Amino acid sequence: MPDIDCLTKKWGSSIGIIIPNDIVKKEHIIPNERIRITVTKIPDAKSIWDIGPIQRKQTTQQIKDELRKGW
Repeated sequence: MPDIDCLTKKWGSSIGIIIPNDIVKKEHIIPNERIRITVTKIPDAKSIWDIGPIQRKQTTQQIKDELRKGW
């Protein structure tokens, strides 16, 4: 089975995925058929480089004022 990227969806108290129709046709998947899916999460930038939203203790205006002092 080829690798596909898909989004998870909330279905009741479970999480589900939708298999694209072209894959269903290519692999001859039918309803109520048992299939095996290997789950691999796609990493985001935060998990790779440990970056995320910048946490500032100063407001943007305070940072600008501080930078202008040296001019």
